[in-house]
Order: sequence, then C-alpha cells, then structure tokens
Amino acid sequence: MIPRIVVAGTASGVGKTMLTAGLIGALRRRGLVVQPFKCGPDYIDPGYHTRAAGRACRNLDSWMLDDAQVRAAFARACAGADIAVIEGVMGLFDGAGYDDERASAAQIAKLLGAPVLLVLDISGAARSAAATALGFARFDPALTLGGIALNFAGSAGHAAGCAGAITRATGLPVLGWLPRDAGLRVPERHLGLFTAGESTATEAVLQAACTAVSARFDIDAVLRIACGAAALPAPAPDADAAPAGSAPVLAVARDEAFSFYYPDNLELLEAAGARIVFFSPVGGERLPGDAAGVYLGGGFPELHAARLAANTALWRDLHELHARGAPILAECGGFMVLTEALVDADGVRHRMAGLVPGIARMTAKLAGLGYRHATALRANLLADAGETLRGHEFHYSVWEAARPCPAWHVRGNRSAIPEADTGHAERGLLASYLHIHLGQRPSLAPRLVDRLRAASRGDG
Repeated sequence: MIPRIVVAGTASGVGKTMLTAGLIGALRRRGLVVQPFKCGPDYIDPGYHTRAAGRACRNLDSWMLDDAQVRAAFARACAGADIAVIEGVMGLFDGAGYDDERASAAQIAKLLGAPVLLVLDISGAARSAAATALGFARFDPALTLGGIALNFAGSAGHAAGCAGAITRATGLPVLGWLPRDAGLRVPERHLGLFTAGESTATEAVLQAACTAVSARFDIDAVLRIACGAAALPAPAPDADAAPAGSAPVLAVARDEAFSFYYPDNLELLEAAGARIVFFSPVGGERLPGDAAGVYLGGGFPELHAARLAANTALWRDLHELHARGAPILAECGGFMVLTEALVDADGVRHRMAGLVPGIARMTAKLAGLGYRHATALRANLLADAGETLRGHEFHYSVWEAARPCPAWHVRGNRSAIPEADTGHAERGLLASYLHIHLGQRPSLAPRLVDRLRAASRGDG
C-alpha cells in the first residue's frame, strides 16, 4: 500500500495548508509522484495542493461517505502515485460534532492507517508548546502521531527551544519548522483563501513554501514515517462498466466563477457513461450543441456577475434545455446564477438565467455553513421523494423567493441549526446551495446519467 501521511493542525489557522503544499512540492523535487488529499468538503485548499502536486487533489469526507467508501476513494486516487499527503480539517480532533470523531482528520488518519504530522503554531509560545503537544499526543492512544511541525517561529532559536521542550515532554521528533513570513501566506476573503487559479501570486507562494520546507524539514524522516503506515484492507472491485452505447454529453461549467467540484463526482459520472465537456460561462461560451444536460458547480459567480449577466445566449440555451426536461444540476454558485437576479456585495443587481424564482443576495456575514441531511420533498435528479442524502453548505448569500417547488427539507447535523425547506426541483432541474458527494450512494451517478441518456434520445 502507498506510503501516506496526514498533516493536521491543533486548530484552524495554524498554517497547515501552505505547509502541506510546501511538503508536496519538496517531495516532488525528489522526483516523487504525490497524490494530495484534503479532509472534509473544502474546495479552496485542494486548488493549492493540485497546483503543488501537478495532480488533482481529492476530498476525503467521512461524514458524506462511509468508512469503506473513504478507503475505496483513497485507493482509486492513489493509482500511479508514490506517496499520499493528506491535509486535515480544522484541528486534529475536530469533526462533524462535539461528541465523537466522525469527519475529523484523526478519524480519517485511523481509517487509512496513516501517521500524523501535527502542526503547532508557536507564535507567542515557548515551553507551553510542549504542553499542547503532550495533550494531543495523549488524547487518543489509537492514533499514530508520527512527529511535530512548528509554524510561525520568531527565529531559529525560538524553533529550536520549542522543539527541545516538545521532544523531552512527548518523545516525538520535531521534523521541521517555518518562520513567520508574509511570503508564505495567501490573501483571504469571505470564503477563505483566494482560489489557486485567481491569485497572480499563487505560483510564487507555492515555490516559497516548497523552498522553505525543503530547507527546514527533515524530508527523509517524513518519508520514513509515511512508509510506516499500516496495511489497509484490499479495496472492493470496481463497479460494473457503464452500459454500452453512445455517451451522452454532460456540459460542466468550469472557469473563474465555477470551480468547486468534487473530482470524484466527475469521475463517477464518466464511469457511469457520461461524456463530460467543459465550457466557460464567464468567457461567454454557450452550451455545447450536443449537450444532453448541464452541471453548474459552486464558486464565485458574484465576482463575475456582470460578465455572466452579459451571456444571455447561455441563459437562452438553459431555458431551451429546461423546456425539454433535460437534466440541469446546480450547486451553490450554480444555483445562484439560475435565479432571476444576483445582487452583489455593492448592491448592484445583475440579471441571471431566471429558471429559479427569486434572487440571490450577497450578505456581509456567513449565511450557511455545515453538513446537512437533505430529504427530497419530491422526486428529483438524485433522489426519490422521501429519500435522504448528505450534503454540505458554505455560502455568503441568501435566496429571497417564494418557493413553489422546494427540493429538499434540510436539517443540520447539530440541533442548533434550524430545519428548512430549500432549493428548487422542477422537471429535470435540481438547484440548491447543497454540495452533494455522489460517492455516498452507488445509484446516484447512474441515475443522473440515465436521465442524460433519456434527454439525448428526446424523451426527457
């Protein structure tokens, strides 16, 4: 089984994303093929790891997927790689709830038999860093903590002092450190980091992170720890091949406004028989002429609303597709552009496709975040009425509308989150703020592709 390591933090904000990207780059400099992963439903951090690895970063989400599905997704993605580097989510033991480890980096590390490299922010700390490390080392005896990484050190002496205290207290090696350096950070905005494809500084930051990790980390020791990962059960055999016949075309929006997709979703749809063709709404492109359906993912449509509003030919294409009952799947940002209008952060109203009633309005604060149980209120592209799927929301906009055809009844995985009827399901259209991992149920991708085939035959 492939060597592997989880890079986890004591909390959010300790710099694990850039440290992970730097480690990926340092391993690549040694000629290794690195398969990157990100724990949880994040879309932005994986963009940096994809750029650093030259290979698509995959999400490992143990709340939307069960244990066997996580292991299978991991094994599939690692084909042809020499080592897997997995960035954690939040703090090492933080997951979907307060009372258990589900969806935490610790749980995924144990599922994959992967040792953990724990990242500590030592700014403002000295010997107290050892107390933090000791608590993490002792919290879960079933977890293999392979070593410690220090971040935001004030100097080499500061790092060495903290490292000595940590090793004396825990017996764990400190494998390296990074300084406080603005050149190792990427600017942030309302959804976190700028995406890797947006910032002109991305390549420089990644190269700086790679150089810093190469210079200040014991890469040989990291490799030894990764090679000590436990054996995993053999993955289940692949699903049966897709039915023979011509592959229906699924048009997938991909550009500056639409970049949030699980790579597994696209691969599962292809495995079920779809032929994916990418197009750019921001670039003024229309749907491919042979499109049997369309998938509009998440992203930042609010930042490109004027250019999207100008693509009226695409809106006409979508209306024609919808009139035929063809599949249109829209998630979060894709959902926003299907409404009648998008009101940006400056209060400017931009006309959108108008397939979904109401408007999407940007807000000054987070409007939705977290895992969701979604029960279909009527049959839709992915579920029959009464079926429940798992999804995730993360958005700074609200949908203001009468809701004649709500798609889902959603409830959070924590009781404090109010339940609501949301989204829009009408004929072949399914649109909501939810991001849904199709790997959670074997029937999801084939169900959608069957609808594509029907639409391509003209019986949508």
